[in-house]
Amino acid sequence: MSQIIVAYWSGTGNTEAMANAIGKGITDAGGEARVVPMENMEASELKSCSVFALGCPAMGAEELEDTIVEPFVDEVEKFAAGKKIALFGSYDWGDGEWMRLWADRMKNAGAFLVGDEGLICNNEPGEGDIAACEKLGQLLISV
Repeated sequence: MSQIIVAYWSGTGNTEAMANAIGKGITDAGGEARVVPMENMEASELKSCSVFALGCPAMGAEELEDTIVEPFVDEVEKFAAGKKIALFGSYDWGDGEWMRLWADRMKNAGAFLVGDEGLICNNEPGEGDIAACEKLGQLLISV
């Protein structure tokens, strides 16, 4: 099993907590996880990966963070076809529109969305949210 990258951007630590839980799910299922902030890697590092996870909280009017995440996702879109991608993030307001738009964007780029939709949690992830993240990590091993 090759390493599964969980790349994320987090403003308050909530999405980072989700990323770490996804990484734990990967390792608990026998895989190897690399949990890394998007600002510490290049999107091109994902080109050779068949499976990976991307995380970003809702920003502004329910949109992706624009200085780091948006350019990162723009690059991923160019090679997303055929990739198995999990999306996740936290939010404080709204109804998850940013995640639905992001999921549609990846599907339109030809990616297979692991879990069929993005995983979201309101504010700080609680026990149930952490369990859902770990389950998503485990799912990444089996796709």
